[in-house]
Amino acid sequence: MKKKITGVFISALFIAVAATAQKPDENAPGRKPGPEERLKHVTEKLQKDLSLTADQQQKVTAAFKEFFDAMQKQMPKPDEAQAPPPPPPPPANKDAVKKLAEARDAKIKTVLTADQFAKYMEIEKQMRPGQPGKPPAPAKQ
Repeated sequence: MKKKITGVFISALFIAVAATAQKPDENAPGRKPGPEERLKHVTEKLQKDLSLTADQQQKVTAAFKEFFDAMQKQMPKPDEAQAPPPPPPPPANKDAVKKLAEARDAKIKTVLTADQFAKYMEIEKQMRPGQPGKPPAPAKQ
């Protein structure tokens, strides 16, 4: 009888360990969005706030897609077994990231009107991800 109870206890322990060892949920609060999710979020926000025409929306989406793809190439490839997120880009890459952002903004400037571009620059500052030790940019309402 004692062996049966011990066997049941060990089986329950294995089941509990297996249940907690699942992959994290893709919608977990601490998870960073991928390029496709960021692109969707940015295009929806810009469409809503800037009232883009279909042609403008297509060109702005293309500029951001190119930017996010280039940014993804800048990031180190995480290992499947690596649990913590990858570190932020090293200082050497910050210049490359800045150049990518400037190129993206130059493309967008050719598409938008002067008023739309001014509003875009305000929105873009609000959408920047926060940096460790610095509070995120305040949202202007």
